Amino acid sequence: MSFKEMVAADIRNVFLNPGEFAEIRTVEYDGERYEDIPITLSGPKESDRQQHVNDRTEGLHLASAVLHCAVSDLCGNQPEKGQRIRINDEAGGGGFFREYYVVSSVCRMGMLRVGLEAIDE
Repeated sequence: MSFKEMVAADIRNVFLNPGEFAEIRTVEYDGERYEDIPITLSGPKESDRQQHVNDRTEGLHLASAVLHCAVSDLCGNQPEKGQRIRINDEAGGGGFFREYYVVSSVCRMGMLRVGLEAIDE
């Protein structure tokens, strides 16, 4: 088995295995709905939002997270920087959908690493 084949197997069997690290969630991106796919979502972590001199929106924070999933689970559709993506908080397509903006997107060996940000209260 080659190194690339071992990595591809590990992506499904370890990193995106709901029994190990992954959770089953629904992702909405670019008008498409990808129900019950295995993802790992690191975060969201909140930090103080940088305020500009004329900014009067106090009490808002920047929530950032990192999404990992297989590009094949999004039908080869790699999220693009500046686009919106929504991820729910429970299996089965229900629950609360949180909306993020894509700030970075990298695909290596079939695995997506998508940096996300949202403004939160």
